Amino acid sequence: MSTSLDSGWFTEVFDSQGSAFALKVTDKLHEVRSDYQHLEVYATETFGNLLVLDGCVMLTDRDNFLYHEMIAHPALFTHADPKRVVIIGGGDCGTLREVLRHPGVEKVTQIDIDEEVTRAAERFFPSLTESNDDPRAELAFTDGVRWVDEAEAESVDVLIIDSTDPVGPAEGLFTTDFLRRCHRILRPGGVMVQQSESPLYHSGSIIRELRRDMREAGFGSVATLPFPQPVYPSGWWSVTLAGKGCEVNDFRERDAREADLPLDYYTAEIHRGALALPPFMRRAFD
Repeated sequence: MSTSLDSGWFTEVFDSQGSAFALKVTDKLHEVRSDYQHLEVYATETFGNLLVLDGCVMLTDRDNFLYHEMIAHPALFTHADPKRVVIIGGGDCGTLREVLRHPGVEKVTQIDIDEEVTRAAERFFPSLTESNDDPRAELAFTDGVRWVDEAEAESVDVLIIDSTDPVGPAEGLFTTDFLRRCHRILRPGGVMVQQSESPLYHSGSIIRELRRDMREAGFGSVATLPFPQPVYPSGWWSVTLAGKGCEVNDFRERDAREADLPLDYYTAEIHRGALALPPFMRRAFD
């Protein structure tokens, strides 16, 4: 992967796939090198503000709802009655906002190692951080792996791994050992969900390996849900759910259908459709 900023275009090149994605930018709004990564924010001509970490596109104003809704709501409607939710990563707080739309949720702990991401989101993506002052929300700026190690066993209903790609600060979140630790802190009936990269580029590698590792970590059921995401490699992304004593290929469809949530992508029908994988993905997983 490489990036360039030439003639007013921010371009992220995916060398291994022979592809690239570009946005026309009008201004650089912010830049900081934290202890963990290089963070940049740009104003773009058609996608609103753009957040970049270590040269990789993380989100834009225009299409972030796709990712945030699909990493949060399928997991919450799969769990029978989620009360205690933990998010690891997700420093932009968009996933936190989506989780807090569920009135039955009693506490959400948002854990990100890099506070600079949250502070940048507060300035340049304020709609994503609008729920940060919700009394049910707790923000913790610490190492997510260490937090999981120190958490009480069987204390969490839904665990959301809202990480960047499996390199750098997020590399430790894609290991069988870490998944076993996640399994330990989930209550019986618990649900874990992890962003799992591009179905087109990674079904036969990262996603297949993650599904295998989830089962080896003790999870009894696994489901991968693809969805569109224009600014990510291939324009197509996925999340993978794992259940501890529950079937993640089913969900509270009636509750999802009747929920009065102000969403732009997720519906019960979208959820049901995303569970129906295309043949090339089924072959890759088999």
